[in-house]
Amino acid sequence: MTEPWWISIIKAIVMVNVVLVGFAYLTWLERKLLGRMQLRYGPNRAGPFGLLQPFADLVKLVRKEAFAPSSAIGIPYILAPIIAAFTAIAAFSVIPFGPGWTVHGWRINGVVANVSIGLLLIFALGSVGIYGFIVGGWSSESKYSILGSMRTCAQLVSYEVSLALSVLGVVILGRSLNLSEIVHRQGEVLPFVIPQFVGMVIFFIGGIAETSRAPFDLPEAEQELVAGYHTEYSGIRWGLFQMAEYINLITLSALLVTLFFSGWHGPWGLGPLWFFLKLFGALSVFIWLRATMPRLRYDQLMRFGWKVLLPVATINAVVTALVVVWV
Repeated sequence: MTEPWWISIIKAIVMVNVVLVGFAYLTWLERKLLGRMQLRYGPNRAGPFGLLQPFADLVKLVRKEAFAPSSAIGIPYILAPIIAAFTAIAAFSVIPFGPGWTVHGWRINGVVANVSIGLLLIFALGSVGIYGFIVGGWSSESKYSILGSMRTCAQLVSYEVSLALSVLGVVILGRSLNLSEIVHRQGEVLPFVIPQFVGMVIFFIGGIAETSRAPFDLPEAEQELVAGYHTEYSGIRWGLFQMAEYINLITLSALLVTLFFSGWHGPWGLGPLWFFLKLFGALSVFIWLRATMPRLRYDQLMRFGWKVLLPVATINAVVTALVVVWV
């Protein structure tokens, strides 16, 4: 039974809003957790426990005047944050969050877009999203922004190689590039984090670098670059870059749960609830690292990516392939 097109549209609209609300409250959660870990309060003024702080931030960004350098290259300067935000939201569309349901004879899939090459699509959208950061820095006509965009490009492209190689073992074990089928496969056997623990660690480290989170936040190193590729952005345009960063973090954490931690599978048949609980756990670990890890130097960062993660990811994928062939 296939899903009707109108159900797909409704589900897409719902999931887009869920992701946007999730992004808004991820900023609240991060500031709260960082505050507790560093013995301070975090947001506590706007609403009870600061729960209205994301809405206060949105109002501030919308009302804030959007300045732009007089020498900025017009259309690319405006389109760059839109590209970054669009690709970030679109990537979440292939993440399966449930097994699917049949309600009154209508089929509802547990994923917005159940495509056969979902894993490749996520990496492709991530690669396109990099252009938003690069073009934003270049079109700002600022040396700080250009330096920031160059560092962003170098980091994201280099760690994307390790990130892609780290999931080859999962693809071999799951026998598919379809994320729903990979999750079903884990439900039949065991979570892939057990046979692919090395791959999971590499994916996690590469994911931190891909989302420019501490200790890999060199693209936005305030000490050297003022703010990086978005130095010359303000108002809602800056907010789109910020949104893209956090949604990429949500998508990557969801992909980690899907590939290595059985997705929605768990006891008592809770389905999507298990998926979102695992997602919350992964996001909390990312925030925890930001609170505790010092920033790496740029030369340390690049050396770690190419000379450590890349060979280990390659060996892990080759060994997995040989074991599967031998079995």
